Amino acid sequence: MATLGLIEYHAASREVRAIYDDIMATRNADRINNFWKAIAHDPVMLRRTWLSVKEIMSPGALDARTKEMLYLAVSASNQCGYCIASHTAAARKAGMTDAMLAELMAVVGMANETNRLASGYRVEIDEQFDTPPRAIDTTARSNTRGRGTRAHRTPSARSRK
Repeated sequence: MATLGLIEYHAASREVRAIYDDIMATRNADRINNFWKAIAHDPVMLRRTWLSVKEIMSPGALDARTKEMLYLAVSASNQCGYCIASHTAAARKAGMTDAMLAELMAVVGMANETNRLASGYRVEIDEQFDTPPRAIDTTARSNTRGRGTRAHRTPSARSRK
């Protein structure tokens, strides 16, 4: 049972109902998933989370199946049973096969294992992997600009002398 319980549509405030309506319209669904009902106790968080999910999971450079499979991979790594179930269903709806699921879980397991080994052994990053970020793709989503890139240090004029 959810810690604070679930807020059903009929018991929701006008503000929460408006968000629920947007979720159902966007997803072409006739019901609200328990996740949204659980976080509806905080309408500000509900709205913020829904708007972020709606934007990030909308069509972009990655197709819906890829996005759902990535969400599933992260959910498996984070051991979120609810998210694993939800995003497995969504990925299957978007075309993920049993073979794709098995391969995805194999990659997740291997990545977790090798990540822990690299962290545990404190392996230094190879020079060829530590490259400057590429130029920003102006066709990509504007809200992703700068995320995930590392600043590349260039020698200053003083250090070149």
